[in-house]
Order: sequence, then C-alpha cells, then structure tokens
Amino acid sequence: MSDAPAPEALLRAVPFAGELGIALEEAAPARVEAALAWAPELCTVGGVLHGGALMALADTAGAVCAFLNLPPGASTSTVESKTNFFRAVRSGTVRAEAHPVHVGRSFIAVRTDLRDESGTLVGQTTQTQAVLAGAGRTDAGAARAR
Repeated sequence: MSDAPAPEALLRAVPFAGELGIALEEAAPARVEAALAWAPELCTVGGVLHGGALMALADTAGAVCAFLNLPPGASTSTVESKTNFFRAVRSGTVRAEAHPVHVGRSFIAVRTDLRDESGTLVGQTTQTQAVLAGAGRTDAGAARAR
C-alpha cells in the first residue's frame, strides 16, 4: 500500500490546475495521469486549445510526479520546461501521462506525453524539477493529505 496522498489532495495543492479544470486521475511515483477537457474559454483562434493550457496540464502532471519522488522533508520547483506541440486539439479531452526520467538528489526530470481522445500524441513536455531541502513532503503530511 502506498503512502502517497490521494489524487484529490494533490490537486488541491495546485489551485491553478483546478481553475483550469485539470483532473488528476492517477498518482504514483512511477506514473501520473491527468486530464483536461476542451472548453471554449481555454482556446485561441479557431477553437484550438491554447498551448498554455496544454503546458499547464503537462506541468501539473510532471510536478506531481516529481513531488511523489521526493525524499521526506523536501519540496520541489520547476527549473526548466520544454514542450513540443505536434497537432492542434479542437475538441475532446487531452490526457497527460508523466513518468520520471531521472530521480536524483538535486534534480528530478520528468517526461509528460499529451494525447488526444484517439490516443494521438499532440505534445510532449520534458521538465526538470529542483529537489529543495527543508519544509516539504513528510510521511505525516502525506498521511494527512489522504
């Protein structure tokens, strides 16, 4: 049994993600899944889901993945993020799947794939998260968040 906080508790820690309508569907150190439904208020010209909304989805999934890989007492912050967009999203729900690429003492690198409802890759983000010593994740905090 994992001591990881429930997805709902993790999402509450990122209020901006909630404002966008991001749903955290699965959260474990090896894999985080999140979703964002197309909505007209999240679009740019021609009803295309805004790249910033897609980047926020990827950043949220990646940050949660990094958080779940932190040592006790550490916190994290994004220090680098790179996104490639491959195709536009004009409807449906985009799913993000984040996996750690490197978990080290100072940095955690995460790759997040963004896929549309048909499973087509629409974007990919690689981000680096700093591992910050000090007040952050603790076993007691994780238990309270559940």
